[in-house]
Amino acid sequence: MLKNDRWITEQAAAGMLEPFQKGLIRHLNPEQKLAPVLSFGCSSYGYDLRLSPQEFLIFKHVPGTVMNPKRFNPGNLEPTELHHDDDGDYFILPAHSYGLGVALEKMKVPPNITVICLGKSTYARLGIIVNTTPAEASWEGHLTLEFSNSSGADCRIYANEGICQLLFFEGDPCDTTYSDRQGKYQHQPERVTLAKV
Repeated sequence: MLKNDRWITEQAAAGMLEPFQKGLIRHLNPEQKLAPVLSFGCSSYGYDLRLSPQEFLIFKHVPGTVMNPKRFNPGNLEPTELHHDDDGDYFILPAHSYGLGVALEKMKVPPNITVICLGKSTYARLGIIVNTTPAEASWEGHLTLEFSNSSGADCRIYANEGICQLLFFEGDPCDTTYSDRQGKYQHQPERVTLAKV
């Protein structure tokens, strides 16, 4: 079953999402509809997660190397700076490139829930693809988020604003949770967590 806003709000009060924004925020000044943002917070059947300003890394080509998920080379990544103007804080993801960021909110997934992370339509219309990422039963930490810029233009990726949507699915209780099996991506900090075996 896909969980609704009432359930998400109740679970957030018990520590599932922190910090938690009840209701969807579209403007920092909603009364006067000023300072528009890419929406974040609780929606009808999901939660729009924010991108942390802490870190954003972009893949670069290192001549003579081949990316290997079993022996990941951090030298294939370079940090990008956080920019700021009247529109907000943002990173720049170059055309035809791939980047890694991290969620601002910390998550503690209940033991009978799996969370799916999907891209937001506003970014999708610019050619930005957010990789579909699961967070399994009893996973906790800050999600590392993966972005592909499939367009021929550089694109701003806004920090402290909505970046993807979480969908919460309830299942029958499982025998072994992610925490039980001591999954390798458990307890990720608010920094990018690299590929590991």
